[in-house]
Amino acid sequence: MEPATAKAKPQGRLLVSTQLDAKDELEERLERCVGVVQALTNGLSEREANDALTANVCKGQQQHEEVCLGLFMLVLIEPPQAQRCYRDLTLVNRDGMNGVLVKVNQLLMEKFLKLQDVPRTQLVWLVRELVKSSIMGADGVVMTLLKQVAGGDISTKNLWLAESVLDILLDQKEWVVKNGMLIAMSIYTFLRLIVDHGAPNLLTLRQKEVDYCISMLREKFMECLMVGRDLVRLLQNVARIPEMELLWRDLLHNPQVLSPQFTGVLQLLTARTSRKFLACRLTPDMETKLLFMTSRVRFGQQKRYQDWFQRQYLSTAESQSLRCDLIRYICGVVHPSNEVLSSDILPRWAIIGWLLTTCTSNVAASNAKLALFYDWLFFNPDKDSIMNIEPAILVMHHSMKPHPAITATLLDFMCRIIPHFFPPLESQVRQGVFNSLTFIMEKRVLAHLAPLFDNPKLDRELRSMLRERFPEFCSSPSPPSEAKMEEAVSLEMEHNLLDKEDGCDDSTDAAFSDDEEEVNTRGKKREFRFHPIREAVVEEPADITPWLDQLDDTMKEKVQQLQKTSDTEGQCEVMQDLVDLILEEDFDQEQMPSLASCLAELFKEHFRGDVLPDELSEESLEESVSKPVCLVFRNLVTMQEDNSGFSVLLDMLAEFYQKQPKIGYHLLYYLKASKAANGKMLLYESFAQATALGDLHTCLMMDMKACQEDDIRLLCYLTPSIYSQFPDETLRSGELLNMIVAVIDSTQLQELMCHVMMGNLVMFRKDSVLNILIQSLDWETFEQYSTWQLFLAHSIPLETIIPILQHLKYKEHPEALSCLLLQLRREKPSEEMVKMVLSRPCHPEDQFTTSVLRHWASKHDDTLGEHIKAQLIKNNNQPRKRQSLRSSSSKLAQLTLEQILEHLDNLRLSLSNTKNNFFTQTPILQALQHVQASCDEAHKMRFSDLFSLAEEFEDSQAKPPKSRRKAPASSPRSRKGPAPPTTATEEESNSSSPSEDEDSKPKAPKRKRKGSSAVGSDSD
Repeated sequence: MEPATAKAKPQGRLLVSTQLDAKDELEERLERCVGVVQALTNGLSEREANDALTANVCKGQQQHEEVCLGLFMLVLIEPPQAQRCYRDLTLVNRDGMNGVLVKVNQLLMEKFLKLQDVPRTQLVWLVRELVKSSIMGADGVVMTLLKQVAGGDISTKNLWLAESVLDILLDQKEWVVKNGMLIAMSIYTFLRLIVDHGAPNLLTLRQKEVDYCISMLREKFMECLMVGRDLVRLLQNVARIPEMELLWRDLLHNPQVLSPQFTGVLQLLTARTSRKFLACRLTPDMETKLLFMTSRVRFGQQKRYQDWFQRQYLSTAESQSLRCDLIRYICGVVHPSNEVLSSDILPRWAIIGWLLTTCTSNVAASNAKLALFYDWLFFNPDKDSIMNIEPAILVMHHSMKPHPAITATLLDFMCRIIPHFFPPLESQVRQGVFNSLTFIMEKRVLAHLAPLFDNPKLDRELRSMLRERFPEFCSSPSPPSEAKMEEAVSLEMEHNLLDKEDGCDDSTDAAFSDDEEEVNTRGKKREFRFHPIREAVVEEPADITPWLDQLDDTMKEKVQQLQKTSDTEGQCEVMQDLVDLILEEDFDQEQMPSLASCLAELFKEHFRGDVLPDELSEESLEESVSKPVCLVFRNLVTMQEDNSGFSVLLDMLAEFYQKQPKIGYHLLYYLKASKAANGKMLLYESFAQATALGDLHTCLMMDMKACQEDDIRLLCYLTPSIYSQFPDETLRSGELLNMIVAVIDSTQLQELMCHVMMGNLVMFRKDSVLNILIQSLDWETFEQYSTWQLFLAHSIPLETIIPILQHLKYKEHPEALSCLLLQLRREKPSEEMVKMVLSRPCHPEDQFTTSVLRHWASKHDDTLGEHIKAQLIKNNNQPRKRQSLRSSSSKLAQLTLEQILEHLDNLRLSLSNTKNNFFTQTPILQALQHVQASCDEAHKMRFSDLFSLAEEFEDSQAKPPKSRRKAPASSPRSRKGPAPPTTATEEESNSSSPSEDEDSKPKAPKRKRKGSSAVGSDSD
């Protein structure tokens, strides 16, 4: 019945899903809300329905939310009713549509790619209506929708989305011009998309985009000015379009025409582009994958992730233009935390190097190099970040040995861009590049540049040009002393410590680590280099100067006070004051990244060492969650989710998470250990959705991985709560289980088993346990043994996982086989167990099947005999279907008659010197008779010893007492067909057991083939 149930699984109307996908929680909730609305309005007129809905929403917050979300869902899935439902929604909502806007944003950020065609179309229609109604917050929704328009993609759906959003902006221009950020974001988006829409069939769309951009740039140039220097880069790419060319000339030569406050292109070029604009050109899915690669993938293990990303987004000709967006995003937005920088996580320069090598167009390659060096051209150390220029120098440095051509082309580009970028500003560009190189050396990204600029692997002409352009950096200074190398360095550049030793190496060759590992003497240095520097960093006072200037005076004062306060209680008081400032209505959220950077720097000590107290008690646990950083958690716990401050604090934690990933598992610990957070563990889900990852499963796995690497005791402490609170994320795969068994010791394993047996922990579920155990076959030996011990601590029937036998090979999976062997020893054989045991291939060295069968033959001979008889007869009736069985998806895919006979022959040999009477049982001998009567001569010869047992049985039954003929066995047979010869009747009658059913089974195959089928059917 199960397959029929699976086929009958209803398909939701909102999201695309398969039979294997679990029902989406958001979709389920929206469908329940639709049911509430329909129950209230069925059979009523429009006026009565509106009155019923209004009366219901007045009852309370829950009813209000249910009605609003139900109407929202109906707008998405019922186009004919959309207008009426939207009208009702505007009439009955009491929160300014805030609840609906939250769900619209959630669908756009998390579910947009999964939306079915009708809901996707309706969602865009709803955004249009929200804009028409001038709903507060609609501008944020439009910007989120803009983010879903992918660059480098001219598929039908993407073009439709781009044109739909553009139509909204054109139709509602009066509303658009009131939103400065929306103007800037839309200009940044469509200037970028114009490049992709140059094909003849897309000229109409491109012209609409050009008209919109020209209109906004000429009418609202000061709003567009907030984009910063990347606005010039985008305009440069479209300057050949006639309308754009006129604007480009005004920008360069007549800036006052655009705005009286605009002084010239230099004003734009010296303004750093906000990360909001750089991030808006990556879809949420792209952004999540890139963030994962730069925060969780180890250097050397990135190839499969890069291959997937390339197949998904970079495989078409038009996707060449996307590489610029990716490089600008990596340089300007992805600024890893100190811990990530000093670890073996995939560095940014490696991803950029890969993107450069995948460029197949000269234009795309040139644009990609400009995107990489763009922040160099007008770099100001007082305003710009070292993190924006660091990737370019490291790509050149690390590519010198494996890919010298990449280094050469980048150095050549850096030299030639100075006079050619914009000749009137050549001196400013030269100064910007000079500032970049100087700052790189000051921050010790590289000890000095001579090994790079004057390297013999570069051709003579390039080296000559470098010496001419940058004579200050081409002379090799004396090697710095050891003491000098351990001087204070920028915390942002902590991961580049290996580069500092290059000043001590041969100045004629750039020495650096080649890919993921390097051996010999350099390998020894690699182990050494982290320790002294880390100590130096720990001893240094926190340097938060780069971010303080970006805070307002009140916030700045509090952060400085926090820096000066040393005692924990005083820090907690100041931290509470900071939280109160964040929760004020006039708090400028633009400060959030800078504030998060300051806090991450100030609290770095809190994230070092073990979190869990040595002795677990109520007092010690409460003390461990009384750190200043926990004040944010405490405030979050005490708030209601519909409180506006709740989302602000979540945004604060999300920014903090970007700078300090350990905050994730510290939040999990707080939610479990603190009395104030009792029962609030699900708050973590809200936190995960607020992060840049936006996905509970990904965020949870990343945080548990970080916890595993830092504190194994804490990992074990959190495990019961994580499994119980997030079963859908933990029980579907073995990802978390593998993290746990990879690091625990035998004591911790025993503690987890006790939790399981006491009912505090469930690590396996019937529907997924088989899949997880199959995954574990590739794990280390102790990890596998631990997994099986934890499985056996659960009360899951062995039959649930017995199909794993088909995946086990005796030489490759001894751990699983030995655990199964001991467990099968305790079980009474069932039909399924016998099938699976017999389905194992025969091999002289593989004793698994023989040992299990021998044990069962001594303890449960009757049961085993009946099951083997059933398998023999069933497989004998279908000898020609072996190939089709193998190709099927059934659990018996590997079971054949020949296998069964081989295993029985091995069992016979194993029992030959014992007093075991298994092969004297009537069911086994009858089944062997049945098989012998129909098998070919080759099998009769091969298993002659086995079949001889059946012949002996037949001979021994040839002269029985005839008094047993009065048994009524012949009666049912006489009704089935013509009577067989008397001798055959007597022989079958005499060999029958007292059971009439047993008497009929051996009879049929000797009479005719049709009878054989009947027996097989009865056996099943």
